[in-house]
Amino acid sequence: MRMAEHTLNIDGMTCASCVARVEKALGRVPGVQSASVNLATEQAQVCTLASMDEQLLVAAVQRAGYEASVVPPDADVLAQPVRHAHDEGWKVALAAALSLPLMVPMLGDLLGRHWMWPAWVQALLAAPVQFWLGARFYRAGWAALKAGAGNMDLLVAIGTSAAFGLSLALWWRAPAGQMPHL
Repeated sequence: MRMAEHTLNIDGMTCASCVARVEKALGRVPGVQSASVNLATEQAQVCTLASMDEQLLVAAVQRAGYEASVVPPDADVLAQPVRHAHDEGWKVALAAALSLPLMVPMLGDLLGRHWMWPAWVQALLAAPVQFWLGARFYRAGWAALKAGAGNMDLLVAIGTSAAFGLSLALWWRAPAGQMPHL
């Protein structure tokens, strides 16, 4: 039997359970002999029968709730994750810039000083971080739910949404000019 080695780029994995889910999905495809997924490089090495259609592998990964693409044999495999990390850097910097004004006043509590921005300023700073810059957690969490599984993205989306919702509810119920402390 002739064998073939395929490399896939996998997008959306965040933890070891994601790796296990992708390996399991690939292993269920008829003709796959072995599948090894690397979280750090976001790639899968799949050994199959030579006649295997690579799109079957991509479809299996997509059914598991992740995005996949075939890496051409002559592609520079090492340059791809670096480019992906660079694309996300501005989002992290913007999220930090919007979050820092919310976190610095909290340090005052350690010194016995309690001061916070007005609730409307906090909401204005936090909403873009939650729903625009953090949208990837909602997308990946939804994909995991559709695949019948949970993952860290789903936990992040649920936890931060609960905190954001509680903050809005407390702000709405607070007397005018006061911000309740959690």
